[in-house]
Amino acid sequence: MRTVILSSLVACATAAAQLPPPNATPSAVKFPKVIGWPAGKTPTAPDGFTVSLFADDLDSPRWMYQLPNGDVLVAESKTVPKPEKAAEASPEKKEGVKKSKMVGESANRITLFRAGDGKLERHVFAKELKQPLGMALVGDALFVGCTDAVLRFPYKTGQTKLDGAGTKVMDLPAGGYNNHWTRNLLPNKDGTKLYVSVGSASNVGEHGTAEEMLRANILEINLDGTALRVFASGLRNPVGMDWEPATGKLWTAVNERDELGDELVPDYLTSVKDGAFYGWPYSYFGDHVDPRRKGERPDLVAKAVVPDVPLGSHTASLGLAFYRGEAFPEKYRGGAFVGQHGSWNRSTFVGYKVVFVPFKDGKPTGKTEDFLAGFIANKDEVYGRPVGVTVLQDGSMLVTDDASNRIWRVTAGGRK
Repeated sequence: MRTVILSSLVACATAAAQLPPPNATPSAVKFPKVIGWPAGKTPTAPDGFTVSLFADDLDSPRWMYQLPNGDVLVAESKTVPKPEKAAEASPEKKEGVKKSKMVGESANRITLFRAGDGKLERHVFAKELKQPLGMALVGDALFVGCTDAVLRFPYKTGQTKLDGAGTKVMDLPAGGYNNHWTRNLLPNKDGTKLYVSVGSASNVGEHGTAEEMLRANILEINLDGTALRVFASGLRNPVGMDWEPATGKLWTAVNERDELGDELVPDYLTSVKDGAFYGWPYSYFGDHVDPRRKGERPDLVAKAVVPDVPLGSHTASLGLAFYRGEAFPEKYRGGAFVGQHGSWNRSTFVGYKVVFVPFKDGKPTGKTEDFLAGFIANKDEVYGRPVGVTVLQDGSMLVTDDASNRIWRVTAGGRK
């Protein structure tokens, strides 16, 4: 056990020590052209797995949640830049808004899928929400993380539509830098607390601290919204959250900052310690000072926690799910799957895949591996972009592909 822990820590420390200096390469802008999936083509998985289409004709499916009765909820929502913001942006950012094809109305809905009689039923479960993402059922209450609030809805097993507009549990700061409007939710084991992820409003705090109130944090609240506190801070854009099965500790996938060159700053997967500070915006990967914040808050820089697992710079690591099933081979059990949406701030594409991080006794133990790949078509084009990762009750996996408006299913042993 001691050897495993030490090897994990050494690997992480080595990766951090080998980081290049800031701006070792120019800050690139390279958005993908999304061409969609040709007929009969799917992402690729390791030998022994089958990839099939679970659902299509969605509108930017981002996140999923499986209810106890087997129904699968899918949050459909996307970035909608305000016209005035797009006009104020730099030429590179304006070009990025155009090329990313994210301009337009967000569906702002949750769709329910139910398997039955050899077909997949589809129902509009909730609509007219404000950019929903995270979902969590606690008792008879379904919580939804919208960009501006956490909402609570009454829920009865089997219902195919939520009633009413929901009750606001707490307000949240809306929107954010690029895709930082997402708000994920995770209840604790006892069902007494909710953890809420909130990304930053800026790349590196360039608009001042007032704009960042309650941002770049994981928040903790009671189910009624009381007892709000910052559980962990300095997390630029934490999205995926999950409990590590062996230890019960909270882990998150985090998007790091832009515009320091191709190899800075690595996104990461990390355990989340109560009260810890993870560097943003003053430093990254521990005490590596961001030159744009040089000389600011040396007290915070000194205590910045080094993340556990680097996941590559600009990979846009979003989805996170620990594998608790038994259908996949033994090597995957207890490990973490991370959905990487893919780069825009790098000269060549990185990400655009789901990766696997092996774990043992609650600690990462080996090299990150590609698991679901094949999203990149060529140096300029991609078929799609993975986001959310969900392990279903039967041990299969679903992956949302918001760019191609599809959801992929991965099964082991050739089972459909």
